[in-house]
Amino acid sequence: MKVLLVDDEEDIRKIGRLSLEAVGKFKVMLAASASEALSLARSDPPDLILMDMMMPGMDGLSALAELQSDAALNAIPVLFMTAKVQRSEIDHYLSVGAIGVIQKPFDPMTLPAEIKRIMDARPR
Repeated sequence: MKVLLVDDEEDIRKIGRLSLEAVGKFKVMLAASASEALSLARSDPPDLILMDMMMPGMDGLSALAELQSDAALNAIPVLFMTAKVQRSEIDHYLSVGAIGVIQKPFDPMTLPAEIKRIMDARPR
């Protein structure tokens, strides 16, 4: 599975890549911003976008709306990573089209399994 990991924090990108490649055996692309992620997704569409919610410039919700409005990208599942995990917040993320939410900070040893679980549980 090819995952596009989007986070403005370099440490999160490094740890996430290591986790996803070494533990999950995923192919990983990295983006430091939502606009960079949109550009990468257009040039090399991933199987999943793992996106931080709070980023400077364009946040995760705005990026998701942008993806959904693009016919070439709207089928790519988006999974949010955020520390904002109140039930009402999660319900909102799911209602606008995210396939799930992973709480930050995440456990690098279990992140790939959590992604696989969410991907397998989503309706086709």
